[in-house]
Amino acid sequence: MHKDIQTLKATVAQLQQHVTEQKQTNTQLSSTLGSLQSQLQQITSAPTGSVYTRWGKKTCSGNGTELVYSGLGAGGKSNEVGRSAVPVCMPHDPDNGQNSHAKHFGTLYGMEYNDPSLGQNLYDKDAPCAVCRVNYVSSIITIPGKSTCYKGWNLEYSGILVAGQHTDAGASAYICLDQSPDVLEGGSEDMGGYTLFPVKAYCGSLRCPPYVQGTLVKCVVCSK
Repeated sequence: MHKDIQTLKATVAQLQQHVTEQKQTNTQLSSTLGSLQSQLQQITSAPTGSVYTRWGKKTCSGNGTELVYSGLGAGGKSNEVGRSAVPVCMPHDPDNGQNSHAKHFGTLYGMEYNDPSLGQNLYDKDAPCAVCRVNYVSSIITIPGKSTCYKGWNLEYSGILVAGQHTDAGASAYICLDQSPDVLEGGSEDMGGYTLFPVKAYCGSLRCPPYVQGTLVKCVVCSK
């Protein structure tokens, strides 16, 4: 009997030890879980965003966007075969580099409207730009040929597709010019810089219908 009692006490002690260890384990697991939940909450609640350039405007749309900076459109000269095809939005407060006497170099000129169909009294005027950040989105897309966004996407701005003159020697890029473009004050001299012309549709490999020969191509910038 005495032996059985001792065995029983030992078993009870082991069980108590196991219960104590289990409580400690549960406490540790609970603490780890709480820490992970806190980290997850911080990650999911952290602000997200995406950046795009609004060509032809000095400000952002205001649809949950913030202005990073307002600037002037710029790029290589239209008749230079080696110019960069991609335009840039230059800030109004540059940190200028040193004076250069290099014999081989790229060039940077202001962006100019060069066709009356882009807007009244815009011919030869210099084009502004605005770099905008959209809060709580992860994707920005420019859709040529549309004036509205597809379902599930939010409108940032709509406009007209523009590029360089098709007979110009320099390469250019398609960009979406805002449908109500602004101008830079005092910029009206024809410098033949990065010139903007409306893009027209041409049938052939581009199917007509749905496209129509000679019509201007619309565009829209959307976020999600």
